Amino acid sequence: MNDRQMVSVADAMLAEGKGILAIDESTGTCRKRFDSIGVECTEENRRAYREMLLTTPGLGKYVSGVILYDETLRQSTADGKPFVKYLEEAGILPGIKVDTGAHPLAGHPGEKVTEGLDGLRARLEEYRGLGARFAKWRAVITLGAEIPSTACLQANAHALARYAALCQEVGLVPIVEPEVLMDGDHGLDECFDVTEATLHSVFNQLYEQNILLEGTVLKASMVISGADASDRAGVEEVAEATVQCLLNTVPAALGGIVFLSGGQSDIDATVHLDAINRLGPLPWPLSFSYGRALQAPALRTWGENPAGNVAAAQRKLAHRARMNGLAALGEYDRSLESR
Repeated sequence: MNDRQMVSVADAMLAEGKGILAIDESTGTCRKRFDSIGVECTEENRRAYREMLLTTPGLGKYVSGVILYDETLRQSTADGKPFVKYLEEAGILPGIKVDTGAHPLAGHPGEKVTEGLDGLRARLEEYRGLGARFAKWRAVITLGAEIPSTACLQANAHALARYAALCQEVGLVPIVEPEVLMDGDHGLDECFDVTEATLHSVFNQLYEQNILLEGTVLKASMVISGADASDRAGVEEVAEATVQCLLNTVPAALGGIVFLSGGQSDIDATVHLDAINRLGPLPWPLSFSYGRALQAPALRTWGENPAGNVAAAQRKLAHRARMNGLAALGEYDRSLESR
């Protein structure tokens, strides 16, 4: 895939009124979610759950791409059609998570760096051959007493940039995800400062590694109060701070930005996305790349009766996808939740 083709894929990922469904949970994370609904975390149950999500009727109307886990990329529907093939026929781009997780950063207690660069070139080539068209790498930035350190920001930014370079070498569009965690009692201003510093570091490294920005997508945190903050910022404050932070740090050439939900409730993630998109026009399209905030209602419904509640669970997912598709246009109305 040449530069022009990668730009076309990035454009398709940010198609108007569409976003990205993240179902790239590791087996360990999937086990926690299945435990919460009383379903055994077997390979077949994971496959059946993800088939339910991916075969939701009309999903492609509001979802442009799906981030898969290694296991899922290789799986098929019950009647034998590979998930990748099914997605392609539905007009949805298959993507793949490629990092191997965040691990303690040596010499910096309480901070982490994401690993997975060793052998990544060969893995990306294999994923490209299996049908993936984009990839994702997540870094985690924790706010706390005297953290994040400059060393943490630089280590994670460098890893994100090296990953992005390897992606583009084999023709995959990289999603770079430097997540500033909601954990803690920090206020909006502190989140703004850390998010701004994080994004400055990331884009400096992307420049140093000769990344084609037009063929790159940022998966960003919203600038938001910590989950345990006593005085949490309102919707408009979050929207204005998020947009200002992005304007301060993100080059206009970037292919687009999708937001992570980062622990927000299903409705909060949609309301904030809508408020952000009402502040345009902006240099880049802004949409969503939600995991739990899209899946949670469907997961609960499916878990009540995995064999019998497939259609009901799919309706839950379709509804949340539609609500977020409207929010990506700045056209969401909370009254639509009850229709």
